This record gives sequence, C-alpha cells and structure tokens, in this order.
Amino acid sequence: MRTRIFVLCLFAVLLIVGACVTLPEQKAVDGVTSGIRSTSGTKYFLYGAWGNSSSDIFAGGYNGSILHYDGKTWGTMTSGTTNAIYDIWGSSSSDVFAVGSGGIILHYDGNTWSAMTGGTIYKHILYGIWGSDSSDVFAVGSGGTIMHYNDKAWKEMTSGTTNALYYIWGSDSSNVFVVGSGGTILHYNGKTWDAMISGTVNHLYGICGSDPSDVFAVGINGTILHYDGNIWGNMTSGTTDDLYCIWGNSSSDIFATGFNGTILHYAGKTWDAMTSGTANALYYIWGSSPSDVFAVGSNGTILHYDGEDWSLITGNN
Repeated sequence: MRTRIFVLCLFAVLLIVGACVTLPEQKAVDGVTSGIRSTSGTKYFLYGAWGNSSSDIFAGGYNGSILHYDGKTWGTMTSGTTNAIYDIWGSSSSDVFAVGSGGIILHYDGNTWSAMTGGTIYKHILYGIWGSDSSDVFAVGSGGTIMHYNDKAWKEMTSGTTNALYYIWGSDSSNVFVVGSGGTILHYNGKTWDAMISGTVNHLYGICGSDPSDVFAVGINGTILHYDGNIWGNMTSGTTDDLYCIWGNSSSDIFATGFNGTILHYAGKTWDAMTSGTANALYYIWGSSPSDVFAVGSNGTILHYDGEDWSLITGNN
C-alpha cells in the first residue's frame, strides 16, 4: 500500500439525507447528458477510480461501466452487472474491489470481475471503499452502512448513525475516517466508530490525508475542512461549487474536483483554481505522482494532468 495521501471522494448522485436526489448535471435517466465527451470508451458518468500504477488504472461508473487503462489506451471491461459502480479500491492489480448501487460488491482477481457473497444482500447503496490491506477492507453507504471484510467474509459494523456515509479513508487500520451527509464525520480507532465534531452541517463527499493529524474533507458549496489531530477547521476554498473529491501526493500538493469542471490545487498555503478545460462535473481524482493525475466525471470525461496542464483524454492516450 502506498504511503502517499490517498483519495476518497464522492460523485454524490443519489441518497442525501434519506432522500433520493440528483445533481443538477445528471438529469438523463440513462446517466448521460449533453456536453463535451471524451472518447474514453464510455458515454456514461464515471464516479470512481483507483490505480495500482500509472499503467494500471481502473474507473467505474453508471450501468456497471468499468474501464481499464494500461498506460496507452482505455478499454472496457466486463463487470457482469448493470448496477452503478461508485468506487474502486485495491491492494494490488489482482485484488481490486468495486462497490455500487443495490449494495453490490465486485472483486477482480487479475482476470475477471465477479460478485462477492454478502454484497448484494445489502440493499443500501455502497458509495465508498478503502482498505489498509487485502484482509482489512471497509465499505460505506446509505443509511449509515459500514461493512468490513477480513479476507473471508463481509460483515456489517455498528456506525452509530443513519446518515448517508459517502467516503472513507484511513492512514492505517486504527485510524480510519468516514464523511457523510449533514456534516457527518466518523473515526475508527480499531475497535469502535465514534462521531467527530465537524463544525458544519454541509454534506461532505470526499476525504484524504497524509497522516491522522493532517486530514482534509470536501463537500457542498465549496466546503473544505482540515483536521490537525485535535479539531476540524474551515478552509477558504474560493468557490461555491460543490466539491466531490480530494486527492494529494503530499500535504502540500493536493487537488480537489467538483461541479462545473472545478479543479482546485493546494500547495500548502491557499487553494487556487486550475483550468480544467471542461464544464462537466468531475467526480473523482486519483494520481500516481504529482505529474500523473487523472480526473473522471460526467459523460465519460477523463482528464489528465502532466504537472503543468490538464488535458482531455482520448481513446488512444
């Protein structure tokens, strides 16, 4: 598992405080809207991404879409489901998990994707997944759902809340954070989940950190919070657009993405807007290095950052 900051973030398209709502940009029933489209290999919204390296990246989205990037091209994979895929995480290229609507949990063994026993019996939507290793994996979702996998079976945990839980990140197995609706932030100490005081009632969609005392969370209306190991405090984002995702290579090199093609960058002092070149919502961001960062979003959008500029990915890039 990499020691760099990990990203966990939200597409935020369904359940918010117990009600089924849709983001302004996702109006079409089939998960497609009008707008500029990349030739990524899918027309559907892409909600989550994870990579084992710069040439081994997975992206998931609407209608069971899963794409794979081999360093040269993006190709479509057979997921075996039409359920939306909302997040992907793995411990290696042959141990990758995906979660989504209908409580589905998929696993990729390096050759094929297959449904895991225990995933589909949970009717709650699963929005996020993260693990410290292959035998310590957590999934979170609607209705306060938290599930844990110990390399043998998935079991539901007691979260202490019924709020929707959108994303999860941890520095290790005894320092795990979850964000959700109404400003919900939970912390897991290796034994129990405890509520934290976030200082906001805004929905929080994404979270990442460099260590347990340096954690960032993002959400609606440009909300960005920072945790210093003692308290959560507000940061000035400079935007009122909803922010769905956050990822960083270090504590002074962090990206946040959101509605209307919003991309922000933090270099250790202030959050500054970047030029994304798209108005499509960007739901997820992941990178292998400061000069190799990918953002995915609506209409099959995939952007790449080379350390200087963001560009739209085509099918052959």
